Amino acid sequence: MADKNKKAAPKKPKFSPYWIYGGIIIFFIALQIFGSSASTENKTSPSQFFEFLKEGDVEKVDIVNETTAKIYLRKEAESKEVHKKSKPTSIFPSTTKMPNYSFQFGDLALFQESIEDINKDLDQDKKAQVTFTIESNPWGELLFSLLPFILLIGVWIFIMRRMSSGGGGGAGGQIFNIGKSKAKLFDENSEVKTTFKDVAGLEGAKEEVQEIVDFLKNPSKYTNLGGKIPKGALLVGPPGTGKTLLAKAVAGEAKVPFFSLSGSDFVEMFVGVGASRVRDLFKQAKEKSPAIIFIDEIDAIGRARGKNAMSGSNDERENTLNQLLTEMDGFGTNTNVIVLAATNRADILDNALMRAGRFDRQIHVDLPNLTERKAIFEVHLKPLKKAEGLDIEFLSKQTPGFSGADIANLCNEAALIAARKDKKAVEKQDFLDAVDRIVGGLEKRSNLFSVEEKKTIAYHEAGHATVSWFLEHADPLVKVTIVPRGRSLGAAWYLPQEAYITRTSKFLDEICVTMGGRAAEKIIFDQISTGALSDLENVTKKAKAMVMIYGLNEKVGNITFYDPAGENGFVKPYSEKTAELIDNEIKNIVETEFQRALTLLESKKDVLKKLAERLIEREVIFKDDLEEILGKRPFDNHETKLVIEEAATNNEGE
Repeated sequence: MADKNKKAAPKKPKFSPYWIYGGIIIFFIALQIFGSSASTENKTSPSQFFEFLKEGDVEKVDIVNETTAKIYLRKEAESKEVHKKSKPTSIFPSTTKMPNYSFQFGDLALFQESIEDINKDLDQDKKAQVTFTIESNPWGELLFSLLPFILLIGVWIFIMRRMSSGGGGGAGGQIFNIGKSKAKLFDENSEVKTTFKDVAGLEGAKEEVQEIVDFLKNPSKYTNLGGKIPKGALLVGPPGTGKTLLAKAVAGEAKVPFFSLSGSDFVEMFVGVGASRVRDLFKQAKEKSPAIIFIDEIDAIGRARGKNAMSGSNDERENTLNQLLTEMDGFGTNTNVIVLAATNRADILDNALMRAGRFDRQIHVDLPNLTERKAIFEVHLKPLKKAEGLDIEFLSKQTPGFSGADIANLCNEAALIAARKDKKAVEKQDFLDAVDRIVGGLEKRSNLFSVEEKKTIAYHEAGHATVSWFLEHADPLVKVTIVPRGRSLGAAWYLPQEAYITRTSKFLDEICVTMGGRAAEKIIFDQISTGALSDLENVTKKAKAMVMIYGLNEKVGNITFYDPAGENGFVKPYSEKTAELIDNEIKNIVETEFQRALTLLESKKDVLKKLAERLIEREVIFKDDLEEILGKRPFDNHETKLVIEEAATNNEGE
């Protein structure tokens, strides 16, 4: 501290070659200015000049460049009262006589003729002498001729000095500061309103991040026990879960400088810019240490190296990553700088970046559970004028699988729907409509279907509903609709459990339910339509996951071909024989469950028709209607929480 309080000794100005360049420029400018106007001449008019000429006061008229007349008076005329102020003055001493007056004239021939007419009437000793002179400014002409070269040399010197400063493109050493970091600085003087109170849920993540903030505030608490400050923390999770929000809260809570930027801010079209910006960023952070650096979407520069060896476009990104690795854990590392980073693609990050010593902690920010969703709703409902008695727990049960961003969007959408209906407060139904709007899309009641099309859609959705009602592991149905939403011509809305593991029976029942729509079309109309496109996509994806990812197929065995990092590229990690086996098993799973759905619907054909007829009549039916037609669900004995899935019919062209 004592060293900091000492006043720095005034530095003596160093000699710079720019002083020479400046002196030369000033010299040329002075020559240009003073060479042409070294003397002050009195201005007069042609009419006054002719009066002076008639009086015999003019000794010589010097016509310069056929445009300007310089008037020289006789010595005895200079003493006259009218000419007392005409004596010229000069900045620099001169050996030649300078003109008393000067003026611009128009036509040269007419001007000469006027002078000759007056001279005829004067005595010989009173006549004015007329001379012609061509004046030029050689220094000015030289300056203008050399000006382009001077500018080119000046620009070249500027570029060379800028590029050489900072050790060959060091921090901020690039031309036009292109290599300077684009990070935004937040410190104790910045007004960052976001705090940990604004971050609902994410309790585990908040605890770990708070510990980092506490370490920076009270380092002795940890260093006394021999602990070291962590180098970095990586926030990992799906989009919209609150990773960036958590970083904003750190900026608001920490009383230390906070540098925030995106991974794409390092990327430029110029070579070496990314690495230069990394150096400049850490240089600024070290100068203000202790400090926190936050890099959002770090996968933009942190992608695993060597994946695309055939392309040379990755060299710049890899150089940037190498510089980041060096700064985070190298010989010159400053231990008072912590790096926070966020990504939703941790699987593609470079292993060297993920190791301990660089990112010591990986903080997983997952989708919120029921309790966390309730807390998030409480935050986002504060600015809304909500109806009295609004059940927040009910809303949180309606939105499993929703991220924090989804819930924020849901609250805003509900407010817009309420405003559209001219309501004074946002009600429960507005939130349910908002869920339908977000998940299913905008309701399209203007779509006109033929009687046959509407009947097909109704039987399709009734098939989904009937199959799900009589399968044990299928998610119970809440609502069925044939009102088109988004790309969907109809949809079935389910109540699945929030589960962390899924068994084979669950997968198979879900595939059977999804194929129930096409099976109903086959039974009733003895033909199938293009409306099951999304169903086919869904079942193919699930069957493929069973066989290739989760190892839930007996013939393929307990192996997985899951490749999240894309390490295999275009090369299949299995033989052609295995590929054929995989294709056969995927097809077998789907066809088996389709036949199972056909068998079930054949036995329930009567209730299927009743359900379809009610759908045609009402367009939307709920759980009460299902219980009335299908009876009490035999497997409805477990506690369920609402997640909405779409089993929709799509047009072929969509």
